[in-house]
Amino acid sequence: MINTEPSIAGKRFLVLDDEFLIALDIQQVLESAGAASVACTGNAADALKAVIAAQPFDLAVLDFRLTGSTSSLDVADALVEAKIPFIFLTGMMEDRQLKKYPDAPVVEKPYDAKLLIGAIVRALGGR
Repeated sequence: MINTEPSIAGKRFLVLDDEFLIALDIQQVLESAGAASVACTGNAADALKAVIAAQPFDLAVLDFRLTGSTSSLDVADALVEAKIPFIFLTGMMEDRQLKKYPDAPVVEKPYDAKLLIGAIVRALGGR
């Protein structure tokens, strides 16, 4: 179990990952760190609907590359517009498209829970 992080405790998260088991693992990591709620989605369309519906997320964790040749870039753009911080979780650390979002921490897959939590805390910036 991870110690409860004050900057994560009580926060609401959106997780977008097309790998169901990875999404569940991220959910468990966040809940163990004190998250109030974690909504998981497996595709960009559902994640966009959640963001556009103005669901009150404090932060999103986005798998960068999704099934096929899709990505989470549209979701990232919607989050920027909604002023919701996010991090990328990816095995594609060198993808140039990530540079479009210089404020979004990038965590490499396979990830370590402590590194993931650290990136989330940085992205929240004390919020």
